[in-house]
Amino acid sequence: YHSWERGLNEHTNGLLRQFFPKGTNFKIVKPEEVERAVNLINNRPRKCLDYQTPNEVFYKGRSDSDAIQT
Repeated sequence: YHSWERGLNEHTNGLLRQFFPKGTNFKIVKPEEVERAVNLINNRPRKCLDYQTPNEVFYKGRSDSDAIQT
């Protein structure tokens, strides 16, 4: 694919680069650092999600589907 075809993927990669610059050696990055970055990214509102966070959308969808199954 071309980068312009996957804008959201490229944007997310850019967010990751804020925490882990190009060339980061992940063999020495602590799991806590990765977890912190993931939490911050997943709790950041996104325009494409109508300014909800990915976590809000994910957990809202899960609770809706869980209610249907019970």
